Amino acid sequence: MKIAVALAATALLLVPAAPAQAHPRLSMLGADVSTLPRALDLGAKFYDVRGHRADPYEILKKAGVNYVRLRIWNDPTSGYNNKTEVVRQAREARRHGLKVLIDLHYSDTWADPGKQFTPAAWAGHDLTQLARDVYDFTYDVCRATGPDSVQIGNEINTGMLWPRGQVTNSDFAPLASLLKAGYDATKACSRRTQVIIHTANAGSIGAAHWFYDGIAAQGVKWDITALSYYCMWHGDLTNLATVLTDVQARYGKPTVIAETAYPYTTDNYDHLENIITSAAPCDGIPASPQGQATEFTQVQDVARASGALGVFYWEPTWTAIDGNGWDTEDIENSGNAWENMATFDDTGRINPYIVWRR
Repeated sequence: MKIAVALAATALLLVPAAPAQAHPRLSMLGADVSTLPRALDLGAKFYDVRGHRADPYEILKKAGVNYVRLRIWNDPTSGYNNKTEVVRQAREARRHGLKVLIDLHYSDTWADPGKQFTPAAWAGHDLTQLARDVYDFTYDVCRATGPDSVQIGNEINTGMLWPRGQVTNSDFAPLASLLKAGYDATKACSRRTQVIIHTANAGSIGAAHWFYDGIAAQGVKWDITALSYYCMWHGDLTNLATVLTDVQARYGKPTVIAETAYPYTTDNYDHLENIITSAAPCDGIPASPQGQATEFTQVQDVARASGALGVFYWEPTWTAIDGNGWDTEDIENSGNAWENMATFDDTGRINPYIVWRR
C-alpha cells in the first residue's frame, strides 16, 4: 500500500509542461549491426536486392537505414564488441554516412531484463566506486567513438550492475546514482550527444510508469526514452501505440523503439534451435519475407503515428555464419538462434520487401 501511495504521489510530480512534439516523419531509421564485424572477419558475403554482392552498410543504407546501433561490452572473452572493435566499426559506419548509437551494456557479456552482470574488473566495487566506473568508462567510450547518441544501459527494467544497481523494493536511489554518472559523463564528452535510457517495457504501461517514474523522482536526466518491442512478447500494435503515446506525454521526452524484429522463415540454418519457430508469431502474419516486411512496416507506422523518433531493427546482418555464435565465452561453437530474424537470408541476400521508411 505504501508503494502504491508513493508511486501515485510521484506521478503527480511528473506532469510535463507540454506533451512531446509529434514527429510526422521518422528520423532514426536504425539497424543494430553489432555482430557484423565478426561475420565479415569470417568471410560472410552480402548481396543487394538484385543479387549483386555489395557492402552491407551500403545495402542497408539503400534500404533506408541512416543510423547504426553498436553494442559495447567492457572486456568480452570473444574479443568482439569491445572498445577497440566498436571504435573501428563506428568509424566504418560514418564512412558510409550513417549516424551512430552506442549501446553501453556495462558488462562483459549480455545485459537484459533477466541478467545484468557486473564486469569482472569492477567486481567488489561499492556503489560510489561503480558510479565512478560508469562515468569513466562512458566518457572514455564517448571520446573514442564520438557517438550521436548513447544508451546508458541495455534493457534495464530493474536496474543494472547487479546487485549494487538493482532496484529492490522500488528503491531507485542506487540505480539513479549510476544513471546520473552516465548522463554526466556523456554531456561532459559532448553536449550534443543524446542520452537514451532503454527498457523492454513496451508491452506494459504499468511497468513503464514504475520504472521511469522511479528514476525521474530521483532526479535522473535523459533525452530519449527507448523501449524494446517484439510482438511475440510485448503485445499487439494497439498496445504499443498506447504505451508510446503515454510515455511521451508523461515525461515530455521523445521515444524510440530501440529493438524490434520478425522472422522471415521458420527454417533453421545451424545446430542451435531458433528462438522463434512459429509459422505466424503475431496477428496471423506469416514467417516469410513478405511477412517480415509487413510486420516491420506496421511497427514503423505505429511509431510514426505515435510521434516517436524512430525504430531500430535488431541484428539484421546476424545470419548463420559458423563461428559467429551468441556466447561470448564460446563464440566459435555456440551458434545463432536468431538467424531467421535477420533481414538477410541464408545466402546473404537482403529481403527485397523490407524498407526503413521515414
